[in-house]
Amino acid sequence: MNALELAERALRAAEGDEALALVQSERSGMARFAASEVHQPTLIENDVVELQIVRDGRLGIASANRTDADGLKALAIRAGEAADSAPADPDFPGLAAPAEAPSVDGFDEEAAALGAEDQARLAAAAISASELDLYGFFTSGLTGLGIASTTGLALSQELTDVAVLALAAVDGASGYAEQTGWRLGDVDPAGAAAAAAEKAKLTRGAVELEPGSYPAVLEPPAFAELLAYFGFDAFGALGLVEERSYAFGKVGRQVFDERFSLADDALDSRGLPKAFDFEGTAKQRVELVRDGVLTDVVWDRGTARRAGRESTGHAPPSSLRSWGPLAFALSVGGGEADSAEHLAETIGDGIYVTRLHYLSVVDPREGIVTGMTRDGTFRIRGGRIADPLVNLRFTVSVPQLLAELPGLTREPVLLNHNAYYDERYPTGLLSPAVATARFDVTGVGSGPGV
Repeated sequence: MNALELAERALRAAEGDEALALVQSERSGMARFAASEVHQPTLIENDVVELQIVRDGRLGIASANRTDADGLKALAIRAGEAADSAPADPDFPGLAAPAEAPSVDGFDEEAAALGAEDQARLAAAAISASELDLYGFFTSGLTGLGIASTTGLALSQELTDVAVLALAAVDGASGYAEQTGWRLGDVDPAGAAAAAAEKAKLTRGAVELEPGSYPAVLEPPAFAELLAYFGFDAFGALGLVEERSYAFGKVGRQVFDERFSLADDALDSRGLPKAFDFEGTAKQRVELVRDGVLTDVVWDRGTARRAGRESTGHAPPSSLRSWGPLAFALSVGGGEADSAEHLAETIGDGIYVTRLHYLSVVDPREGIVTGMTRDGTFRIRGGRIADPLVNLRFTVSVPQLLAELPGLTREPVLLNHNAYYDERYPTGLLSPAVATARFDVTGVGSGPGV
């Protein structure tokens, strides 16, 4: 039974009510490895059914993974009770009308067919390619999405995703690489592991750096992580209509470097394509920044109703509903540089950052984010990547960081943004490497290594 058929069964269990059923099915595996040994292999086969029931303008939601007749009936009772006890929401737009979703890529037979032995084999290929102890994982999954409602809505999509994360680390050295995609051919576990090991070798003998503002080159993993945290609030309509996000009062203004353009494009086959959102609205490409001008944010049906416009197909799962619409498929326009190393030449003297972690948003209205660098931080001298540095603490205003960009690499890279803790919903961000005139270092942390 596919996701849509299961959603239609759940809908029938809510007979007599206005209702929507959403199904997320998952068949996935993950082969984790630490110190070059595979451990904690995880296999998941699960179907999660969410039922939304509307009674007198009140919305009740319940979810479960029991999919037999009794389980679906019990689910309908719980959703109905939740609707009866919920307050009326004047901004609730009702359930979506029937719609036709766009045709997108995102499914690969080879990726869908991967089993536990294949995942273990590909993890072993990564381990064998590293001369240093390797940490990380190989994962692949098949995700099914199905939505059916009493309005006549009926949509479904199958998605595949594969990813490898490789951290080569020993005492005094660590390097990082990752690859992701929806085709099996998009990833090369051995290549990622070898790249991580080569980066790690360059980090030995790391020295400290004085706090201050430095020009910097951010590799795609670093820039993607920073942009994702900034964009979580800055590019969603809820923060805009509630006048609390960075975008408030700035739409239509040039606020970034003219080299910077950004879209949210779930239809792009270079990413992890989606056809519709969690309300059943067709996905649209949204141009967020054009040549430095903030042009729009993403919308769901609730925020669109408040602003008198249409949804762009960006309603998140119910677990993230309080955040409003989210930009899950950010795509940064590329520049002219051939590589991150070439970007170092444009800044002459500064720092080079491979990866960021422990990020936290300090002030969403001002776009201030704090965190640390990790697994490959270097000094740039005379346009060349030189001395390895210990991990650096930073606190940056992302808008200030984006205000002057001496360059970007030509080809964006797809970076994985799945946490793998909840239901699998593959998301990623297309990012080039960037050179910025200002990266604010506030202190130092530990050296590279385990």
